[in-house]
Amino acid sequence: MFKRTLFVPLLALACLLWCCNSPGWAKPQPLRVLASTFPIYQITRNVTQGVEGIEVGLMIPAALGCPHDYALTPQDMQKLAKADVLIINGLGMEEFLGAPLQKANARLQIIDSSAGIHEVLQHSPQEEHGHRDTRRHHQHEEEHDHQDLHAGPNPHLFASPRMVALLAGNIAMGLAQQAPTAAATLLANGKAYAERMNQLADTMAASGKQLANNRIVTQHGVFDYLARDMGLAVVAVVQAHAGQDPSAAEMLELIADIKAQKAGAIFTEPQYPQAIGTTIAKETGIAAARLDPVANGPEAQAPLDYYEQVMRSNLKILEHTLGRR
Repeated sequence: MFKRTLFVPLLALACLLWCCNSPGWAKPQPLRVLASTFPIYQITRNVTQGVEGIEVGLMIPAALGCPHDYALTPQDMQKLAKADVLIINGLGMEEFLGAPLQKANARLQIIDSSAGIHEVLQHSPQEEHGHRDTRRHHQHEEEHDHQDLHAGPNPHLFASPRMVALLAGNIAMGLAQQAPTAAATLLANGKAYAERMNQLADTMAASGKQLANNRIVTQHGVFDYLARDMGLAVVAVVQAHAGQDPSAAEMLELIADIKAQKAGAIFTEPQYPQAIGTTIAKETGIAAARLDPVANGPEAQAPLDYYEQVMRSNLKILEHTLGRR
């Protein structure tokens, strides 16, 4: 009786070992998830932390930043062809994908991290001319939307911890649908990360109320969401389009506008040359500093809390540059 009882589990174990080592046995393939940009990649890494069976990759180089004028490479097409899921920023950030996306992988599932977010800002008509008064923008937003063909949603949600919390929720829900066996962990991770982002947003908002001068100039529209959440007024924008500097005539108009608006500082970004910001600061007599929107990151794997580290550094820079009451 004892021998028979022992024989059954040994036989089951032998069968299992034989199946695992036989040529016909295939291990379950991981869910291959591709993130379009560095900030989306970092959020996704936090959402999938500790989840087995999901591989997360980044499509474009981490150091690239916002892919406004990006063109797909053969390497990008290979990544897309192997992926099961593509997570995008949305709101027009990935216009470079276009038709090649379906050509690369017709079965690819797409998660739009911006889907359903109602707190989306619109680019203002004033920004198209290189400067803007946000008070006028918000007051007449609906009036301008139908007048300006270039106006559209501002895709830079990732530069605001408050918006990142919403992106994390969308990514977690999207991945939970693609990996139902890990849904509980994914949703829990997304909720935990969103809570951390909201706590960070609360800290930054409280600090914004204590700044001596809340009127700022930015390089382009990347900080609009952060400014809104902190109570800052973006009174001028240097570049109507990212990477496109104003002409000499536009610079003169911009300098006059900044002086009239009594801005406290101009903030440039690490991804762009600093020369124009330095020139404007000198001509207007205001302070100049750099803020990092975390549009890009190190080529080596960044720590999971990289976003929080950078944003807390940004907060110190804002307080130091604009002063406190």
